[in-house]
Amino acid sequence: MRFDLLLSSAAVAVLLAGCAVGPDYQGPPDAAPSARQARDFHRASLAPVENGQPAAASWWKALNDPELDRLVTRALSGSPTIKAAEARLREARATLHQQKANELPTVAGNALYLHTNAPGLGSLTGGGSGGSGSSSLNLYSVGFDATWELDIFGGTRRAVEAASARAEASEADLQDLHVSLAAEVVQAYIGLRDEQQRLVLAKQSAVLEQQVLDLTEQRRAHGAASDADVERLRTQLETTRGTAIPLQAQVDASLDQLAVLTGQEPGALDAELSASSPLPNLPAHVAVGDPASLLRRRPDIRKAERDLAASNAQIGQQIANYFPKVNLLGDVGWGSTDLGRLFDGGNFTPVVAPILQWNILDFGRTAAKVDQARAGRDEAIANYQSAVLSALQDAETALSRYGHQRDNVVSLARIKASADRTLALTRQRYAAGAASQIELVDDMRSQLEAAQNLAAGQAQLLTDYASLQKSLGLGWQAQA
Repeated sequence: MRFDLLLSSAAVAVLLAGCAVGPDYQGPPDAAPSARQARDFHRASLAPVENGQPAAASWWKALNDPELDRLVTRALSGSPTIKAAEARLREARATLHQQKANELPTVAGNALYLHTNAPGLGSLTGGGSGGSGSSSLNLYSVGFDATWELDIFGGTRRAVEAASARAEASEADLQDLHVSLAAEVVQAYIGLRDEQQRLVLAKQSAVLEQQVLDLTEQRRAHGAASDADVERLRTQLETTRGTAIPLQAQVDASLDQLAVLTGQEPGALDAELSASSPLPNLPAHVAVGDPASLLRRRPDIRKAERDLAASNAQIGQQIANYFPKVNLLGDVGWGSTDLGRLFDGGNFTPVVAPILQWNILDFGRTAAKVDQARAGRDEAIANYQSAVLSALQDAETALSRYGHQRDNVVSLARIKASADRTLALTRQRYAAGAASQIELVDDMRSQLEAAQNLAAGQAQLLTDYASLQKSLGLGWQAQA
């Protein structure tokens, strides 16, 4: 028997390969039509930003802080959260390869050797007389068998389509973790440098307040100040000293947070980062692009869209169960009782058999699974719409906070400049004998307080800048 039947069946499968039941994916719904047409974000006018397209990767390098660059690089390569997401991506890609393999035949080789010694075999083997004696039989067989499910109605192709979309969703999820982790490291680093600066300023303030207290105690000894004045200043001094205690605890917590974010044990960065260092420099120009580019760039939106595509493909995968399944069973082999003549032409035995399976009486199970798939698709549509709207809200809110904080820092800088001028004038008056030492120390304390407020405002502005970059979906790179 030749392979005519096998070839004919394969030809039929090829002709029917274009048929795939279920809805073809038409892309995601337009969840924000106005935003896609807008040239600028609504809140862009509140912040000094530019409409140019930002680079998707390494936005933190614009802060010009080599230590911060090293920390982010460590986090993106050593964080357990990233490693777990990378493992999920490998798993999804392996699932896709498995589904693609299901489109191909399953082929197995087999070999058999049978030896038996039993009564009555003499007549079968030509040995013995009358067929009553014992004799032995050797049987040799080698061959290949294959099974192939013809994907006539596209169920397997829909499964491949769903697995491909799931793999792409896993890749987008990994990129989204890059975005979140980079922003979290930057914000933790800014928090650390802010806390360290505040700790230094608090200690400087305590020194000045101690000087004021000493002078006031001297004045009280000469009857020029009251006990109440001394106690009020002593209370202020102890309050200032007290602020250093929780600040040190916050510094320790930030050091531990950064260590864990970079995949290290708490305390691993103490020697490297314990010394106080200035805040990073805010870049002069900030590009944010337009809403349409945001929706294309954000990994969480792309993940939601790929989840939707996978859910849509699963509908066809379930609908295919309504229809019969056709499997081709093929076997080619050679069998003989004589090993030396095993591969003679007369011992070749090809077998090809189509098998039809059709689960007609499923009592509504297939319909229920199709309904589940359709409901999953509808849920994915809603999740996609929610992701789009949340992304736009994140960006608009981040722009508003960044813009208003810029204004606040400008105001704090004016206050600091005024305090600097006041202190300079008081120094001149003190040198000329027209101002007391208490006035000088008091103005020094006011100037230090203004410096503290400005530093806190600048730290918050940097934090808002990091939040803005995260809301724009920046900080990821394409995966190999």
